[in-house]
Amino acid sequence: MQDIRYDVVGIGNAIVDIIGRCDDAFLARHGCAKGSMQLVDAAAVDRLYSAMGPGVEISGGSVANTMVGIASFGGKAGFIGKTADDDFGKIFGHDIRAAGVTFGTPAANGPEPTGRSLILVTPDGERTMNTFLGVSPHLGNGEVDAALISAARIVYLEGYLFDRPDAKAAFREAAAIAAKAGRQVALSLSDSFCVDRHRAEFLDLVRASVDILIANEAEITSLYETKSFDEAARRAQADTKLAVLTRSAKGSIILSDGKSVSVPAAPVAKVIDTTGAGDLYAAGFLFGIASGMDLESAGRLGSLAAAEIISHVGARPETALKELARANGLLS
Repeated sequence: MQDIRYDVVGIGNAIVDIIGRCDDAFLARHGCAKGSMQLVDAAAVDRLYSAMGPGVEISGGSVANTMVGIASFGGKAGFIGKTADDDFGKIFGHDIRAAGVTFGTPAANGPEPTGRSLILVTPDGERTMNTFLGVSPHLGNGEVDAALISAARIVYLEGYLFDRPDAKAAFREAAAIAAKAGRQVALSLSDSFCVDRHRAEFLDLVRASVDILIANEAEITSLYETKSFDEAARRAQADTKLAVLTRSAKGSIILSDGKSVSVPAAPVAKVIDTTGAGDLYAAGFLFGIASGMDLESAGRLGSLAAAEIISHVGARPETALKELARANGLLS
């Protein structure tokens, strides 16, 4: 068996986030549903980019954010995702490597550009995402790095990547490689609309190949087509070895082996920007599990990371999460 060299390796959309502020009137003028994530084409993203104010450009994508969070905890993280050989692709690659994440997926030379997401943050901290996926969903199973996956304790899959047949094939190949190497497979459901599009296939994947399921309240109730969180949680517990269900200010519920662990949300003085809250919760939780922590301690790491990320603009920690965890008695 190959030696373990990584705590977590993630597979997901490689997207450059462009984060800017706006008011509710701007969203209304441009037909953006506040708090949503909508997929747009190249023309739409160019129009919004021209109309919005100054923005911060940084490597993004849900699972990429999680990998950067794991590195901030002092963990070893790797990422597999598709970029183009263009300026945004170079921004993505430089930024994620500078954050301490291993990234070596070859850039594409075709006509599709690197994906990007315009994240518009209103004064109440709510974020509205307009995402042009570009080349990112064209990741194929031939680009899955088997050696990298086999060297990780946990392989983390991003539900957003599930929209194309080649990406689905990459998911299944990664899960098979992980299982053969005796590694754990974790899945983020990513978005309730994503769940709506792929419910049956997600359920098959969860039941057959997933060891750790991570979802928020809207996603898990969508998966099981119920308005009852308790019912969705009961069914998730039956379908997976470990289900991690986040509920924003209500904290999170962790379900495993017939047990339920409730973890409160960590306090935050003021919510500035909710971008990346779930991604960073996942970073803390997965790092904790990879490090051998009990479920409650791993959940507390997740809550701490989520609280840090919503206290400022952007999905990158401004305080090293390792030092923050030490200050809160969660790491030595």
